[in-house]
Order: sequence, then C-alpha cells, then structure tokens
Amino acid sequence: MNLSGECFCGEIKYEINGKLLDARSCHCSRCRKAFSSQASAYALVDPSEFQWVSGAEFLTSYVGEHGFGLQFCKKCGSTLCGVYQDEVHGVTLGCLNEDPEIEIGRHIFVGSKASWEVIPEGVPQYEEHPPENA
Repeated sequence: MNLSGECFCGEIKYEINGKLLDARSCHCSRCRKAFSSQASAYALVDPSEFQWVSGAEFLTSYVGEHGFGLQFCKKCGSTLCGVYQDEVHGVTLGCLNEDPEIEIGRHIFVGSKASWEVIPEGVPQYEEHPPENA
C-alpha cells in the first residue's frame, strides 16, 4: 500500500510504502495539548517504509526525556508524526491524503480524558496503557 501525507500548508510531504499498524486514540492531557484536540489519532509505521518527499527543512521537533517526541511543520504547526530515538515511529491519521484502510482499534488513557468528551462505544478503552497482549 502506498500512502502520502502532508501538513496543512503543504510544504512538508511524506510517503509510506506499507501498511499502518495499531491505530489508536490517546486521551491523556499531553496528547490533547500536542494535537490541540480531544485526543490523538495515531498509527504506527515501520520506519523503513516511511520517507520525507519534500519540505524536511520545515520540520521541527519536540523530544521528551525518554526519547519519544513529535515532529511539526515550522510554518503551519501541523503535527505530522511521532518519533522515537530519532526515527519516525508513527503518523497522525489526520495528515494522510488517502484512506489508510485502518480504524481506531483502541482508546487509551481514557482515565484522564477531558470531562466534555464522549467516547463512542464499541471500541476497547483502557484507563491508562493497554495490557501488553492487547
């Protein structure tokens, strides 16, 4: 499967030559701030199947003390991907141009979700991290 994505202003573009995995929505307070939304919509990607096509010079990063972080467009502020130890770990589903043929499979950190959010029924929910085998 070939997928493409881009930021809001279109300066940064990427391609994925493969499938996305483990789509999830995180409802923790940090994700709400990072994504300026009630939750994140994120899926994992094999780093070897991801490549920047154009605009990489417009990327800026925030990386926390444990090596996890996010990359953004310097011009428009779009959150494009997550990184771990300097490699792309996953992508934000909202920046994809095509149907990724994946659905949110779980909601995590619902124990700290915003009081005004209503999570739809029918998808597994976890108060914090899901169990290892989930």
